[in-house]
Amino acid sequence: MNSKHLMLLAATGAVMLTGCSKKLNQFQADYFTVNPNPLEVVGDRVPATVTARVPAKFFVKNAQVTVTPYLCFNGQEVASQPYAFQGEKVRGNAPVINYDNGGTVTIPVMYEYQPDMMKSELELAFDVRQGNKQYVLPRVKVAKGVVATAALADAATVTPALAHDKFQRIINEKYNADIHFLINQANVRDGQVKSSEMLALNQQIKDASGDKTREIEEINISSYASPEGSLDLNTRLAENREKNTSAYLKNQLKKDNVTEFGELTANFTPEDWEGFQKLVAASNIQDKELILSVLSMYKDPEQREREIRNLSSIFDQLADQILPRLRKSRITASINVIGKSDQEILDLYSSNPSALSADELLYAATLVDDNGDKMKIYETAARLYPNDYRAFNDLGLTQYVAGNYDAAKGNFAKATRLAPEAAEPQMNLGLISLMNKDYRQANQKFGAAAGLEELNDAMGTYYLMTGDANAAVKAFGNAKTNNAALAQILAKDYSKAKSTRAGVTAPNAMTYYITAILGARTNNDTMVNNNLRQAVKLDRSLADKAAKDLEFQNFNISAIL
Repeated sequence: MNSKHLMLLAATGAVMLTGCSKKLNQFQADYFTVNPNPLEVVGDRVPATVTARVPAKFFVKNAQVTVTPYLCFNGQEVASQPYAFQGEKVRGNAPVINYDNGGTVTIPVMYEYQPDMMKSELELAFDVRQGNKQYVLPRVKVAKGVVATAALADAATVTPALAHDKFQRIINEKYNADIHFLINQANVRDGQVKSSEMLALNQQIKDASGDKTREIEEINISSYASPEGSLDLNTRLAENREKNTSAYLKNQLKKDNVTEFGELTANFTPEDWEGFQKLVAASNIQDKELILSVLSMYKDPEQREREIRNLSSIFDQLADQILPRLRKSRITASINVIGKSDQEILDLYSSNPSALSADELLYAATLVDDNGDKMKIYETAARLYPNDYRAFNDLGLTQYVAGNYDAAKGNFAKATRLAPEAAEPQMNLGLISLMNKDYRQANQKFGAAAGLEELNDAMGTYYLMTGDANAAVKAFGNAKTNNAALAQILAKDYSKAKSTRAGVTAPNAMTYYITAILGARTNNDTMVNNNLRQAVKLDRSLADKAAKDLEFQNFNISAIL
């Protein structure tokens, strides 16, 4: 409704009320205060509070006024929720303004933010009803402009969660076998070294020695005596068992022509109480809990043995089932399996990708920098391993980075179907929802990704976009991103925002623009101009934004624009 129309309605109302009760006078701009003024974006909305202080002898007793706050910008206007108040003789439920004393009315205001609102005016329109008569009063302008800094929050800059490969170039494998000894003896018996267990170990060592893809890192001998008899005797037994086992092993390595085996180490334990406790705990021996309690009550080895021997019926079972298994030497071979080199993996991807495992293909994508090249590798992985959710999640990630959000959403969704419990695609679907401002769905998806390291940045952006700057700051932690710096600015922690900005590794146009805002809020003219100049240089569209941005209203930036 234009001003001429309003004036006509007002005039018409005045005629209609001729001869009736006193007409309400025009509202004055100084009756109203707005907080904040100028208005300010919070999340994706523009909230404010208008406080009307109506003077005494102003508000006629039989009048009811409906106030509609309009935000006017770029030739259009958007209405907030109308708010009514009334005189003391009006029957109704609206707040009452006393004629003699006046009164105060609080009017909440809320708009969904649009970029053109940066350059705007907040106007109040007044519709008056007195009895069966209606008329309008002239509008009043109460605020000008919208600070839109919070609207700079950008979900598109959040890095989606990568479902990592499990590729390891070097995988350590351990093989072991035991040589058992008779009571009070240390000689290595022929039957023990020809056991299936020992023969298998010797073969593993021999095979690894002649294989370029395997490396014998270490061979260790650990020898033991059972915890019975004197400590001196058991020390000699364990030591001799270690020496004899070492002699056997060295001879066997020479026989098998194994010359490169890293390090050969040996050690002995006189009384294997630790092994004893483990075997007893895992056994079905009657009253084993009594034995275990003795071990916990007494630390002295001789006292332990006396107390256990006193349990005569139990000790016989121990001597039969447990102690013989502790008279041993354990030989352990630590063998490294050497995987493909980076170049071998890339060459195979180019020539014969089906020769690569899923983990090798996913790893290959980490070896290239170009997002398009990564995308092709993930497409190959998804084709060759259609049941591996990671391929689809990571393909979606590259599509997200490329701005193809519909395709990304499809692949994230497929990943969740393949692995409903996987956290990465859940978080990434949450990012899609966040971009679409579906905050309920975003929050739900982020909840399903709890514990994921990448989630902090996503949650920080979620809080930022939903208007909770303090929660955003907490969620971001020490992240060095544009969104993190923006949250700190909105929370008025300018010192931390400056530190965060300095840590952004790849600053872009928006990084400089946000820094210019930080300069404006800290009254640093040089900071404003230098960073705004760089921002506009990288992105010319920011010149128009800066010209409308109330953050810079007290600075002369015309030369930059």
